[in-house]
Amino acid sequence: MNKESLGFELDEIGYWSEIKIEILKKYASAYNQILINQKFIRKRIYIDAFSGAGVHFSREKEKLVPGSATVALNSLPPFTHYHFIDLNEDKLNFLRENSLERDNVKYHSEDCNEVLLNKLLPTISFKNYERALLILDPYGLQLDWKVIEMAGKSEAIEIFLNFPIMDMNRNVLRRDRTKVSKTNAERMNRFWGDNSLESAAFNSEETLFGFEEVKTDNQTIVNEFRKRLKEVAGFGYVPEPIPMKNKTDATVYYIFFASPKKTADKIVSDIFNKYRK
Repeated sequence: MNKESLGFELDEIGYWSEIKIEILKKYASAYNQILINQKFIRKRIYIDAFSGAGVHFSREKEKLVPGSATVALNSLPPFTHYHFIDLNEDKLNFLRENSLERDNVKYHSEDCNEVLLNKLLPTISFKNYERALLILDPYGLQLDWKVIEMAGKSEAIEIFLNFPIMDMNRNVLRRDRTKVSKTNAERMNRFWGDNSLESAAFNSEETLFGFEEVKTDNQTIVNEFRKRLKEVAGFGYVPEPIPMKNKTDATVYYIFFASPKKTADKIVSDIFNKYRK
């Protein structure tokens, strides 16, 4: 199999994206083992909101490598239920055709925000001893904050989240506001949940020419979002996220993890710290 024979454009990933998949692989195994030991847990659900085809083309290795969906399907111990969501029907069909036929796997070729908010997340109940791991790996600012908040308020769902800082910096967090399109501003507010990012992203500083708005750094914005995950979404534990960088050492995005459980926080913090260097 090669990427030219697939019939659709395959996602190409760099070294740090492969690290992200390794992080998921390590945590998925630990997650299921812990919950299996808690005999009262009835369901262990995996949800991939941007699942893709289950494979990527590695620029580093120059070959196809497993994606998050494939890693989850092969996780040992396994999840009891799987949901894969992607707008690209060709990619989703490829994932379906190359996965083992299982009654506990569902595919959704729809907008992930609609599927998550209206079909999946409301059905996951803490009181019914159901737990879920939700992977939110958008290409940019396609995600609705309501998804994150619903997951946090459930007390039953943990998330890995791609925080697209490069998309934010390029298209939204510009000192000249006239260069920010209405569409991009709306995308940002939808992802952030409101327009409070403005106060976190810019400071008013006095210069020789009067007061000017100066953009804050990435870490300030990340710290504010981490605070929102705790105080607004209601996640009990949000470890320091890990930056994903390209070959020029520019941060493309951050990987956030959020959970209601202290044990999960400890496990992911240890995994993050291993790769942070």
